[in-house]
Amino acid sequence: MRYQNYIQGQWHDALSGHTWDVINPATEELIARVPFGSAPDAQLAVEAAANAQPLWAAITAYERGAILRRAADLIRERLDLLAPIMTRECGKPLAEARGEWTACADLFDWFSEEGKRAYGRTIPARRAPKRLMSIPVPVGVVATITAWNFPAYLAVRKWSAALAAGCTVVARPSELTPMCAMAAVNLLEEAGLPPGVLNLVNGEPEAIANVFLTDPRVDKISFTGSQRVGRILMRGAADGLKRLALELGGSAPVIIFDDADVASAAKQAVQAKFRNNGQVCISPTRFYAQQAVFEDFVDAVQQEIKGLVVGDGLQANVTTGPLITTAARGRVEGLVADAVARGGMIVTGGARPETLDHGYFYQPTLITNVAPEMRVCHEEIFGPVMPVSPFNTVEEALKLANATPYGLAAYAITRDLATAVQCYEGLKFGIVGVNDLVPATAEGPFGGMKQSGWGREGAEEGLHEYMEARFVSMAL
Repeated sequence: MRYQNYIQGQWHDALSGHTWDVINPATEELIARVPFGSAPDAQLAVEAAANAQPLWAAITAYERGAILRRAADLIRERLDLLAPIMTRECGKPLAEARGEWTACADLFDWFSEEGKRAYGRTIPARRAPKRLMSIPVPVGVVATITAWNFPAYLAVRKWSAALAAGCTVVARPSELTPMCAMAAVNLLEEAGLPPGVLNLVNGEPEAIANVFLTDPRVDKISFTGSQRVGRILMRGAADGLKRLALELGGSAPVIIFDDADVASAAKQAVQAKFRNNGQVCISPTRFYAQQAVFEDFVDAVQQEIKGLVVGDGLQANVTTGPLITTAARGRVEGLVADAVARGGMIVTGGARPETLDHGYFYQPTLITNVAPEMRVCHEEIFGPVMPVSPFNTVEEALKLANATPYGLAAYAITRDLATAVQCYEGLKFGIVGVNDLVPATAEGPFGGMKQSGWGREGAEEGLHEYMEARFVSMAL
């Protein structure tokens, strides 16, 4: 594997010679020293992508699809090599890392086929001598900016669709976790991706984003990250009327109704909540259990949490890794302190593990006696903290669930069909899981409403995010 910037089919150090230290969040040890570029590197990458785009768009969707399918095959063949790279740089346990890389292979597979189905249409004309057509064409050069929590999947979800659509790509991964994105580029290169079609620059966030925003050769920016950065990109995109797709996180509610199997609901809730230590955009965040099962649900969750093993994800028995940085852990500690100060009760957790001297670890934490004014109720937690509140009626639950500026994902657990329909119709979120707390899949459209951004990734919608309709009116 080469862990460098990748421009015009060549691996490069940063033009400045600057580097970035990648740290293992479980051990606080140096993993690797990678290039850390800036605007000049990004400009070269944009130039390469712009030059390669016409040829890449001109080849058939079948040829593009064959390369993506080969990349999927390579991922599955090398899971044992790829998974530890992810575990070391972002902390998630090996089983989760293998799952993420497998999901990357699924994305390449899906879009290797979906690109062949970018159908246009003919339109009946008002006058006989005319022929009217709508033809989907690639947007052009796409810049992608991705977050650290799913360092391979977030990148591949954008790349696979853009490449299948005939776009070329300039990618900036998170500097906290650049190695997985670099590993994915290695596999695409081996799969036969032509030079310049995908370029990667790890480096200064603001300088590189400014190139993406101001260079007219960049036709679209697709971003996954925070609301704060999303707003900056929106302001910067205004002058050039730059196309944007934004996925800006969420505060996902989970409604557990009194007809649910409490033990099963608790098991699902703990598995989903503490997946990647809660550092998931669609992670269940606010839990609402109907009054009749509230105490039983809290007890069952507490028992499930006892089965979690916190530690270095490279160890076979570990289920829960570290937070990504010491600052991330500090923020979680602040959220818990705020809840306690406002009357919240810690049922379990609420501190750093005493047995782990190194790493950015925090105990899986369950909080009750939750009040709406607590930060855990209106901020994206992004950590191993699970607040649980009671409710009485469906209407009350929907009101509580929708009381957020976010609109990415929401969940309901019920065995009643009418309640399920009432929930998926009443929850104001882009993704609604009914009895399913891990709904993301290559064939389903992923994206949010309200302040969680706009645009969709995955599925047919994800392909057309990177295409636009060209209307042809031809007189005979």
